[in-house]
Amino acid sequence: MESDKYRGHLAGEAEINTEWRHGAPPSYELVNELFEQERTKDWPKGSLEEIVQNAIKTWEMEVSHKTRLEDFKSINPDKFTFSVNGRKPFSAKETLEIGSYNVLLGSSLPDDMLAYKSSDETFESSHDVFRSAFPRGFAWEVMAVYSGPPVITFKFRHWGHMEGSFKGHAPTGQVVEMFGVAIVKVDDKLRAEDIEIFYDPGELSAGLIKGPKVAATETTASTSASTHTGLSCPVLRH
Repeated sequence: MESDKYRGHLAGEAEINTEWRHGAPPSYELVNELFEQERTKDWPKGSLEEIVQNAIKTWEMEVSHKTRLEDFKSINPDKFTFSVNGRKPFSAKETLEIGSYNVLLGSSLPDDMLAYKSSDETFESSHDVFRSAFPRGFAWEVMAVYSGPPVITFKFRHWGHMEGSFKGHAPTGQVVEMFGVAIVKVDDKLRAEDIEIFYDPGELSAGLIKGPKVAATETTASTSASTHTGLSCPVLRH
């Protein structure tokens, strides 16, 4: 497995004993291509913006594909917390168990107002849902960095082409995107100890449920096909 130019701790001697969720390191070839074709910022190599962007992509890779916290190198597992829109923070262990999608898309709204019910999803099912919707991946970029370590604040953009179904809604083929702000506290080794994300979930869900409802058999077939393509996961594949 060759290293990835946007993600560390994916290959090399330090990963020989890493336990991977699907038995081997993931490939980000498709989403890297999408990122390079459609990003709005091309940060200089070695800039703070590039460092932050690659660090978050690395964290996303680890939480999506590594199964043991002792194999994580982008965070301090003993102190790490992850919260969204001011809701209760999740520990590293909790985040690994339920998956980053279910943390990101948790909500206190009534179930009948939700396009995605995180309480009904597992780690695996949550990733299957977004693999189906975004077969080329869900790309992610840093738009601006407002402060550097030890408290890093930045704006981000997350986007993908909805070329698969989502929770019974037909694909639109259109770009679905969202914007948000994150605050990341890091230690002296630049490992994340706390991640806070603020964004409008409606911005994401509006694009995902734009297509008409489709028959359950069509949705099942679409999800099954994308699950067996071997594609790595998006939040999110960044």
